[in-house]
Amino acid sequence: MTEYGRGPGSEPWHPEDPLFGDGGWEGQQAPTGHQPAYGGQQQHHYPQQQPQQPEYGDWGHGQAQQYDQQQYDQQQYEQQQYDPQYQGYDQQQYVDQGGQQYVDPNQQAYHEGYQEGGWDGTGTHAHVPYAADPGDPYGQQAAAYGAQQPDFYGTPDAYPPPEPPARRRAEPEPDPAPEAAPDAESEQKPDWDPGPDQGEHAFFAGGGAEDDEDDDEAEPGSRRGRGGKGAKATKTKKSRSGCACLVVVLVFGGGIAGVGYFGYDFYQNRYGAAPDYAGDGTAESVSVEVPKGSGGAAIGRLLKDAGVVKSVDAFVSAFTSNSEADGIQAGAYILKKEMSAKSAVAMMLDPKSQANVVVTPGQRNIAVYKVIDTKLGLSAGTTRKVAESKFKTLGLPKWANDNDDIKDPLEGFLLPGTYGAAKGMKPEAVLKSMIARANEAYAGYDLEAKAKALKLDSPLQVITVASLVQAEGKTSDDYRKMAEVIYNRLDFGNPETYGFLQFDSTFNYAKNESNIEISESEINKNKDPYNTYTRKGLPPGPIGNPGDVAIKATLDPTDDGWYYFVATDGVSKTEFARTHEEFLKLKDKFDESTGN
Repeated sequence: MTEYGRGPGSEPWHPEDPLFGDGGWEGQQAPTGHQPAYGGQQQHHYPQQQPQQPEYGDWGHGQAQQYDQQQYDQQQYEQQQYDPQYQGYDQQQYVDQGGQQYVDPNQQAYHEGYQEGGWDGTGTHAHVPYAADPGDPYGQQAAAYGAQQPDFYGTPDAYPPPEPPARRRAEPEPDPAPEAAPDAESEQKPDWDPGPDQGEHAFFAGGGAEDDEDDDEAEPGSRRGRGGKGAKATKTKKSRSGCACLVVVLVFGGGIAGVGYFGYDFYQNRYGAAPDYAGDGTAESVSVEVPKGSGGAAIGRLLKDAGVVKSVDAFVSAFTSNSEADGIQAGAYILKKEMSAKSAVAMMLDPKSQANVVVTPGQRNIAVYKVIDTKLGLSAGTTRKVAESKFKTLGLPKWANDNDDIKDPLEGFLLPGTYGAAKGMKPEAVLKSMIARANEAYAGYDLEAKAKALKLDSPLQVITVASLVQAEGKTSDDYRKMAEVIYNRLDFGNPETYGFLQFDSTFNYAKNESNIEISESEINKNKDPYNTYTRKGLPPGPIGNPGDVAIKATLDPTDDGWYYFVATDGVSKTEFARTHEEFLKLKDKFDESTGN
């Protein structure tokens, strides 16, 4: 066994054996003055013919013998000799398929100058002729490797010859380009790439968009430029490592921030005080309209949207803490911006802050118009003019205003309730809100079907009857009896009135009065369509705005045979009669109570 591990054996040493020769010969620079042994080309090993012993020098005496000059000049490939370094390999080549040819183990195959791995004393590798390549079409020509062939090893562009690892010298770095500053990071890069199998985590071993850029920037004359891995892998690794660290930091940072945010929000919702302003608010005022049926949370949302309170929770807390908060009714309120929730509740309970128009059951439109003018700060009569000129655009149902004798098309459609009417609002906006609420309420009664059942001509007549019930009745107990009186008198064949209603309320509406002391002569002279003493049937339209109780009584009258009624005390007590005689007795009671 020699120092290279090549001893006699039964099997040849295959060139692909990892212990064959010295690995890593690529791209190492040779010492000055040495010629490359293989011209920078990969060494091909071919089977050789049986070498002839007389062609070698006396190797056994330890003196280096030169090859026969004539043999070298003629380049006899079939007898081509190899460097003694590779002789051991050549001697183990198969001669034919019949067997193996071995060198006598007793022969000394090495010169003393080759005891250090096949190199002469000067460190220069000797040139050895090679056997012809059977696959080379030019290998059989005599001059293929003859003396006339150019020396490919002495040119400046030739690759350096391989050297033993102990004599390899580091490749000098090329001079940097004058127009670009040296890249400190590139100068410090290692001459090797650990790769995923040498400790580099697989997370950082993937390719990236920067890999192509690194390939273009690699030095063309360096090992990295040829191999394309050293510089690219080092720089790409650092870039990927930085990006990966940044991603990890962002993920963990985002998770911590999310946990903190939701944790704080949970704490504030469960245990923290709700955000709230301090004090009684700014000088800026704002109008807020509270719809009917709104609770504390609904009112709080309205106030928050208007900028009155800072949070809904703060208002709900103040609302529930105030025992009088249930007194806050639907309507408009004049409040200040940025008020504390406690101050907002207190101000809404103060009547001075309420900017509302309240329509009471039975109230005539002419009285409602005056209140709207006052609340909006308008001159008297403004809202009435708007109602008369724009009634078609205010949202009345199609069955309203069905005859030309109606004095006010909006009569009966300003549903009793509370409506916002603050300064700055337009009267038509207030009227629209009232009519819209009336349409909603009337739709729930199915007035068309009820009108047919009650033998009335239209839904408008149902509202007209309800307005009469509201005007003549004094209590809720009176309303159903009053409705029956109206329906019985509307029958033209009844033996008591023969179709005349004879209601003072309709005559007063025509005169815009509320007088219960009307002489017969005055009544008989007035021929107004609303005078039910002189005109049979219902008046042309409602005479006021009936409330919910009156409407329900109108749809469900009694059936006791009532034809007459008299307010015997002149104020609130109403008595009913079935015959005219009973009526006269009630009239006497009235005269006694009033002094007539």
